[in-house]
Amino acid sequence: MNKPTSPSVHKFPFRHRTTRTLATGWFLLQTLLAVPLIGPQPVAAQVEGNNEETTLTYGQLLQKLDQGEVQEVELDNLRGVAHVRLKGEDESAPLQPVTLFGNDVYNQRLLQKLRSSDVDYRVRENSDNSALTGLAVNALLALIVVFALLMILRRSANSASGAMNFGRSRARFQMEAKTGVMFDDVAGIEEAKEELQEVVTFLKNPEKFTAIGARIPKGVLLVGQPGTGKTLLAKAIAGEAGVPFFSISGSEFVEMFVGVGASRVRDLFKKAKENSPCIVFIDEIDAVGRQRGAGIGGGNDEREQTLNQLLTEMDGFEGNGGIIVIAATNRPDVLDAALLRPGRFDRQITVDLPSYKGRLGILDVHARDKKIADDVNLDEIARRTPGFSGAQLANLLNEAAILTARRRKDSVTMTEIDDAIDRLTIGLTLTPLLDSKKKRLIAYHEVGHALVSTMLKHSDPLAKVTIIPRSGGVGGFASYLPKEDQVDDGLISYAELIDRITMALGGRAAEEIVFGPDEVTQGAANDIQQVTNIARQMITRFGMSELGSFAMESPSSAVFLGRSDLMQRSEYSEEMAAKIDQRVRDIATTAYVKARSMLKNNRSLLDRLVDRLVEKETIDGEEFRGIVSEYVDLPSATK
Repeated sequence: MNKPTSPSVHKFPFRHRTTRTLATGWFLLQTLLAVPLIGPQPVAAQVEGNNEETTLTYGQLLQKLDQGEVQEVELDNLRGVAHVRLKGEDESAPLQPVTLFGNDVYNQRLLQKLRSSDVDYRVRENSDNSALTGLAVNALLALIVVFALLMILRRSANSASGAMNFGRSRARFQMEAKTGVMFDDVAGIEEAKEELQEVVTFLKNPEKFTAIGARIPKGVLLVGQPGTGKTLLAKAIAGEAGVPFFSISGSEFVEMFVGVGASRVRDLFKKAKENSPCIVFIDEIDAVGRQRGAGIGGGNDEREQTLNQLLTEMDGFEGNGGIIVIAATNRPDVLDAALLRPGRFDRQITVDLPSYKGRLGILDVHARDKKIADDVNLDEIARRTPGFSGAQLANLLNEAAILTARRRKDSVTMTEIDDAIDRLTIGLTLTPLLDSKKKRLIAYHEVGHALVSTMLKHSDPLAKVTIIPRSGGVGGFASYLPKEDQVDDGLISYAELIDRITMALGGRAAEEIVFGPDEVTQGAANDIQQVTNIARQMITRFGMSELGSFAMESPSSAVFLGRSDLMQRSEYSEEMAAKIDQRVRDIATTAYVKARSMLKNNRSLLDRLVDRLVEKETIDGEEFRGIVSEYVDLPSATK
């Protein structure tokens, strides 16, 4: 029977690896230190290279001394060499080297003969640094070995600590978060601010609420489109609350190893409980909070275990009093139902796109640190930017400031802001076209849109029309100012939709009237697509047709949500589909006939506007309506 392996070997593998590393390094150090020091070599070894140059032997030197033929001797005891000059040799000739014996008896005999022979001799004084040099070299080798051992030990320690810290939370912790953002710096989302200000008040003065039996909310979920200010609100809460603040992204919980995310969730809430009351902010919580059972991995995959642990920590058997979890997402439809219930996220705050007043407030906040000219009207900018989020408005003013610096102006004017709006919504400005047939065709197309919309009662007022090309294949465009902020209320009437369809077909109608059916271009492709989409929604979703006031289609849900079939089934019969197609065709045909009739009856006005547009390349709304009013009476809604 095999002896069982010691548990410590499997539990602490890094300790035994470190022991083996130390043993290997110690053996290497002993081996290097066992090498003899680099010092003076034996005399015979040092003079082997001089054998070819030696002309006198030691015995011959003694004989020469006895015979009185030696004139000068220079002794080098360190190297064991005597340099000799015989009588009669040239004074400029080098001395002859004679190898001495290493025995001191022989060297003393040589000195006695030199003294008795009355020969001029001297001893060369050389410092013996070879031993010190050898010691320094060996010490350097020892230091290199020690340094290598320290590096190996450090890597082993880091590996061990990395394994032990693998399941620890990566949340950023601040005892008092100083984000530099307060509620005064957040504009355009007043309802969401009011809800979150209550949370801050609860943290600062809980007695005000607990006195009447209210409990602190456990979680607040911020829901909204990208760029509406969810993360900015979290920064403002951190700046206002003055309590410990933990911030982490949902993706930082999930790893490829099962159980790591759940361990990080436990560690995060353990730290939060030690610092309660506190705030835990989880950004993009949909990365970890998606519906369970929607994937292929079953119930044992990493993401579901992490979600289960998060659900338990937020509202499980043990409470987490004093911890408020604030999460942000732009995909609430994919979150698990257990995560959204009261007791985990007691409040779900929708951060919508800003209304007109909200956009005005956001522009005012972001205009504080920019040099804005006196002629800039923030009210007009807010009216021209329906549907812009807070991030887009901030980018708008930043782009205007960049254009101002590029044009070497001292302050931002309306010209730069107008160009920035066009750049963000349409594209970059390209080189204007030369006066050619293509330029006039584009001019007729754009004037067709602008003229039809100006003469219609329920269309939006024209802001400007231009034939300056833009990136993305845009030859020109006509922009409009909404009469009312329809993005705020979302209400559009049947008459407004019909006028939108008629206006969209004005460009194709102008091309056909002026250049004939054979010269129309594909420039109206996007217009026709827009017409088809509006007309189909009027029939199938809005109930605006004689087919009935009921929905025949519904917005399709994505497959990855786990709530729809792989194949989208039809919600009506083939007979009904034919009726829908016929009704879409009737709406588009009627609108096209109306637009063509309006332009054909005002052909002279159309030609004059085109000539003016080709000359100036851009006409603003006021000038355009002024020219039109000379020919026709404008509807009261467009004045």
